Amino acid sequence: MAGKIQQLSESVVIRSLRRFRDRYFPHSSKVAKDDMTCVAETGKEEPPPRFLDILPVDLQFLIMTFLSPADICRLGATSRFWRAMVRDPLLWRYFLLRDMPHWPSIDHVTMPQLESLEVPLINEDESLDDRKEGEDKGLESKCDYMSEYLKGCPSCRQRWLPTRPPYEVVTSFLQSLVPSSEPRYAMFGPGMEYLDVSLVTRLMHAPDVLPVSGTPHRQINGVGSGISYMFNNQHKFNILTLYSTNRAERERARVEQQSISNKLFTFEGPDESGCPVYSPAPQVQQVCQVVDGFIYVANAEPGRGGGRSEMAQIRAVLSFAGGSTSRPLLVLSCVSREEPETIRTAGQQNMTYGNRARRRTPCVDMAKRLGLPQLAHPWMVQDTVAESLSGLLDGISWLLRCTGVKILW
Repeated sequence: MAGKIQQLSESVVIRSLRRFRDRYFPHSSKVAKDDMTCVAETGKEEPPPRFLDILPVDLQFLIMTFLSPADICRLGATSRFWRAMVRDPLLWRYFLLRDMPHWPSIDHVTMPQLESLEVPLINEDESLDDRKEGEDKGLESKCDYMSEYLKGCPSCRQRWLPTRPPYEVVTSFLQSLVPSSEPRYAMFGPGMEYLDVSLVTRLMHAPDVLPVSGTPHRQINGVGSGISYMFNNQHKFNILTLYSTNRAERERARVEQQSISNKLFTFEGPDESGCPVYSPAPQVQQVCQVVDGFIYVANAEPGRGGGRSEMAQIRAVLSFAGGSTSRPLLVLSCVSREEPETIRTAGQQNMTYGNRARRRTPCVDMAKRLGLPQLAHPWMVQDTVAESLSGLLDGISWLLRCTGVKILW
């Protein structure tokens, strides 16, 4: 993760778990030598300890690293001992730091509080005392890393979303039979222009992903009419692509890896904090006022960030969105091609890549880089690959739902 977020080693977590078990469950790792002795002393037969309970803490932690988040929560429901063990804040902080860079998407609802990961680690004695089984006192004063993980992990998000009542499903089906206006989205960003594979070109020639349904004839102040696509064979939507300059200049800048003058924005100078301030060109302002949402194509390849200028241009576009904060922003965190040697870790639904660094900017880092948590608009960052269009449909589905389109699956 970018920034000053501290990493958490496995040894720290194991030491915390071991001290907690030895303090509050001292007999959990000891097997009774003679079950009959227990019967004679207590007058009743005590249940023998289970195999998982008597394992060394190192092995217990190793087993938990192979379990999915849902399975770990189920494990916590098996006994008082495991209920307390799986609530270890250091354990979930470790999972959060380990898995967060591999999450394929993040949005304004599921974004973790990165500030909580930048604070120094709490000392072991403090964490152990606060985790005494049956007492939750003190946990509320610290970050609930478990909740942060479960709300952000892609495999757990659906469990946290409220289910729709049956009558809404019927209503959605009836509404899908009624023709509705075609939503329009403005798409811009450096990921459209500086990648080796053109996302826009691939999008226009991928009928198996998003069939092209036509090119409307209406224009917006000379910007163009955009291209209409068909999602899920049910819903039409229109994308207007906004390029920073003409095709020849874009191609030359891409080959020479040089920046070009962006004709979509006018630089107004720095603000009081030194951040750049932009205003959209007049024709772009008109587009911002009539579209239903925005698609920002970010360059997620390493070392290709635009710094503060990207954040400033996004804010400039949203500021001219007719004064409405309900228009969503979809950020396609785009790379040219798939990463090689992809490995799926057992028990996890997210993609991991061994011990080597990913060849793309993680979604959480992209959201932080673009300043998305400070926006009042709903937003989502989605990992996307230009060559295969992987991840694109997930982002489009979110965008359509945010603009009121009832999607049936």
